Amino acid sequence: GDRAASLTQQLLAFSRKQLLKTAVVNINQSVAEVNTMLRRLIGEQIKLVTRLSADLGNIKADAGQLQQIIVNLVVNGRDAMPDGGTLIIETKNVAFDDSDLNGHPERRLGRHVMLAIMDDGLGMAPHVEERIFEPFFTTKPKGLGTGLGLAMVHGIVMQSGGWIRVASEPGQGTAFRIYFPRTDDPIVLLKQSIRAHVQGTETVLVVEDQEEVRNLAAVVLRACGYTVHVCAHGEEALGFVAAFRGAIHLLISDVIMPGIDGMALAKILAEQRPGLRSILMSGYTDKAVTQDAMADGKIAYLQKPFTPGQLAEKAREVLSTQPDSPEWSTKRK
Repeated sequence: GDRAASLTQQLLAFSRKQLLKTAVVNINQSVAEVNTMLRRLIGEQIKLVTRLSADLGNIKADAGQLQQIIVNLVVNGRDAMPDGGTLIIETKNVAFDDSDLNGHPERRLGRHVMLAIMDDGLGMAPHVEERIFEPFFTTKPKGLGTGLGLAMVHGIVMQSGGWIRVASEPGQGTAFRIYFPRTDDPIVLLKQSIRAHVQGTETVLVVEDQEEVRNLAAVVLRACGYTVHVCAHGEEALGFVAAFRGAIHLLISDVIMPGIDGMALAKILAEQRPGLRSILMSGYTDKAVTQDAMADGKIAYLQKPFTPGQLAEKAREVLSTQPDSPEWSTKRK
């Protein structure tokens, strides 16, 4: 399940349709967090050098996807140096004015943060370089690469409002330089882990057409103290809600189901029960789930596959924000 989810995330990344959990992050911190893993990945034959700007600005990005960019480009550099070499990770603040845009249509005005990953390996011929971001294009032998790594990097960067420049020559190595818009917003420290606070007494409606997932969700949520009702599809859920006289605090629904999909169900029930919060869960996203649809904070998203702990934490996270509505009159412990 994890391998399938990873492949799906790569497909979504290069198609720019995945949901990014953007926050204010610092690239230096992301490099530090994966540094140990990177050194294991590249092996002893390759020297890893980091040149990180001490006063590096912040950017708005998905922290997990930012680390994925770093890992993918480092692995790409490692594979280009089969006999060893040097791999450099560099960060710095840059700014572009009108004069910098001449001849560089991809550049944008203003302050940016640059992430560069450079190797002194085999390099690329021009006909290879111009295709490296194409999905499924790879120069690796059969079975050693999907051709999605760089396509995924490109998709994430573009979706984050940045761009990439590549410089490479055969025998002279390759340099990837990624530019992200800089923000003056500070990094918000994460609140204390929610793991110790996942219990609740609210009423939850789970709608899922896969019996195994439906049963798992019910077992997990009941173990956390919630009152749980389950339905196999949207039509059944609408009938249940119409007949149910008690409060329903949270809807947890699959996105893709026969008949009414999860997004449509969430919107219908939100009109019928104004205080209702919703969590949509899916193994992939399409036009039915967008950032705009979740902008009002009433709909959250949970990526499949998820662990019992992730489900419990997401439910508690969403329920912890209580709107001013009669649906929320039941007090929590």
